[in-house]
Amino acid sequence: MKLFKQVKMGVIALVLTVMPSITQAQITNDITEGEAFKVLLAAKKNAEVQNVVVNIAVVDAGANLKAFIRMDDSFLGSIDVAIKKAKTARYFNMDTGKLGELTQPGGIIYNIEHSNGGLMTFPGGVPIKNKAGKIIGAIGVSGGTIDQDRAIAMVGAAAVVE
Repeated sequence: MKLFKQVKMGVIALVLTVMPSITQAQITNDITEGEAFKVLLAAKKNAEVQNVVVNIAVVDAGANLKAFIRMDDSFLGSIDVAIKKAKTARYFNMDTGKLGELTQPGGIIYNIEHSNGGLMTFPGGVPIKNKAGKIIGAIGVSGGTIDQDRAIAMVGAAAVVE
């Protein structure tokens, strides 16, 4: 029993020694406000370079809206689409274009887009990963072609690890 107590105290001492070196940023699995704006601004800059006006949504790990921008003259109808693309990418942890391939008639999850209050199963939604490869949120882009939306989203998602 005495040996167990000594081992237990040793473990506690070790944990207390190591704990101060662990920062909140290292243990969080959620996108921060700063990271969300970095993603948003990188995507917006890429859209401007392509001369495309879009809506851009960033959601956190829980698929809650974290950051959003509606570029001047972008489609009003694309607001909801951008948000749903981001949420869909986070709900299923995959590119919405890839998910869309599985939802075609005869696909293994045909009609899933009718679940969860409506999903978007075409390109433009991409999970966002931190430097450790952990999904911490997602980005959704809408207003350009699906290829433009996806390319803009990919640039935004990559901004976290740059």
